[in-house]
Amino acid sequence: MEFTDVEPGADCACGGCGARRRARLHAARIEDGGHRAARGARRAALLVAAVGSVLGGGTAAIAAPAPQPTGGAGIPEAPQGGVSGLYGDDTAAAPQPRAVRPATTRSEIMQRAQTWVDQQVPYSMSRFWSDGYRQDCSGFVSMAWGLGTSQTTWTLPNFADRIGKDDLQPGDALIFNNAANPESGSHVVLFGGWADDAHTRYVALEQTRPGTMKRTNPYAYWSNSGSYLPYRYRGLSQPMPAPDADAFPGADRFGPGQVNPYVTRLGEMLVQRGGARFYHEGPSPDWGEADRQATQAFQLAQGWRDAEADGYPGKDTWDFLVHSKGRDIPPADVSPPPPATVPPAPTTQSTQGAPAQPAPQAAPGFPGADRFGPGQVNDYVRQLGLALVAKGYGRYYTEGPSPDWSESDRRNVQAFQLAQGWRGAEADGYPGPHTWRLLFG
Repeated sequence: MEFTDVEPGADCACGGCGARRRARLHAARIEDGGHRAARGARRAALLVAAVGSVLGGGTAAIAAPAPQPTGGAGIPEAPQGGVSGLYGDDTAAAPQPRAVRPATTRSEIMQRAQTWVDQQVPYSMSRFWSDGYRQDCSGFVSMAWGLGTSQTTWTLPNFADRIGKDDLQPGDALIFNNAANPESGSHVVLFGGWADDAHTRYVALEQTRPGTMKRTNPYAYWSNSGSYLPYRYRGLSQPMPAPDADAFPGADRFGPGQVNPYVTRLGEMLVQRGGARFYHEGPSPDWGEADRQATQAFQLAQGWRDAEADGYPGKDTWDFLVHSKGRDIPPADVSPPPPATVPPAPTTQSTQGAPAQPAPQAAPGFPGADRFGPGQVNDYVRQLGLALVAKGYGRYYTEGPSPDWSESDRRNVQAFQLAQGWRGAEADGYPGPHTWRLLFG
C-alpha cells in the first residue's frame, strides 16, 4: 500500500496535526524537486562509496542490486536517507568513529520511540519530523537513542556494541546492511522485548511505509533474517544492581576509566565499613583514587599485603564487604593489624631416633592476577599446577604442570572453583587471592 500524505488541518488542535504542521515548516526547504534529486544522488554516492570501502574493492566490487520486496506479507519497503544533522543540517552530520553520545536509559529510549508510534509519523527519507529527525528507519532509531543527528544503518554501529541474540533487551536494535543495495536494501528495527519464551518472535518498533508502527515480528525479520545483527547503544546508562545481586561482578568493573553502578555500590559498602574519610564527595559510578585508597585500607585491615592489598577489589574483598565479614577500616591514627601468619609447629623426635619432621610452611603469598593467563610463563604457574594436582584437580593435564600457562591450567582452576560452589565470574578459571589461599591452605 502506498501512503498518501494528508494535509494537517489548519485549525485542528490535536498533537498529530500540530506536529505535522511544525514538520512541514522545517521540511519546506528541501521540497524543491531538483534540490531533492541532487541530495538523493549525493546520498546514494556516499553510501555506495562507503560500501565499496568496506568490501575492499571500491564501487566495482558491488554486486548487481537484487530485487527488493515491496511490502507484501509484512515486508516493508524502507529506503533511507544520508547522515544529516537535525532538520537536515549537513554541517553537523559527520559521524565520529566509535562515537560516544550522552547517556540515556532504556526507559527514555522506549518512551521516545513510542511518541512516533502514537503520532504515526509518515515515512520519508527526505523529510524531517518536528523533533528534527529524518523520517526513515535509521532516523527513527537515531531519535530513539537520542543521538542528536540522523544516522544511517551503516553508521549506527559507530554508536553501539555488538551483542548476542539472548542479550537483547528493550531499546537495543537489529540492523541489516545490504551491500548490494545499501540505500534501499538496508533496514534497522528497535527491539521492544520478546513475544514468546522460545525467542522466536519479538515486539518491534520500526519506521517503514506508511508510518511508524509497533508489531510482532519473527526473529530476526520477515526477510534476510540471518543477516540482521543485534546492537546495543553505547551511551546506555546501566541500571543499579538489584539489592540481592551479591555475586562478584568481575575485576574488569573496577579501575581507571570504569563508570558503572558496581563502583557506586563498592564505595557505599566501604563507607559503611569506616572508609568515609577517603571520599570528599559521596561515592559515584566513576572510579577514582578515593575508591582505590578506601579499598586498599579495607584490605590492609584484614591483614592482607602486597598484591592482596593493591586497592582493587577481587572476589575476597567483595565477599567480605557484601557479607559484612572481617575487620572494619580503622581510624586514620590507628595502624592496621600485622599480616596473618601461620605459627610454626614444634618439631618432634621419634622414639627410634628418626629425624625431626619439618614445620609446615605458610601458604606462599598470592603473586597477583597478572601472573596467570595466556602468554604467561613463570614459576607461579607451575606452583599453581602442582597445588591443583595435590588437591585432586589435575585431570585436564596431559603432561605435568609447567611454567607455561595453558588451557589445561584454566580448566583445572575452574573445576576447583566450581567445587567451592562458585559460579559466573567467580569461576572463570583464573586464580585470585581466595583461590590461591584455598589451594595452598
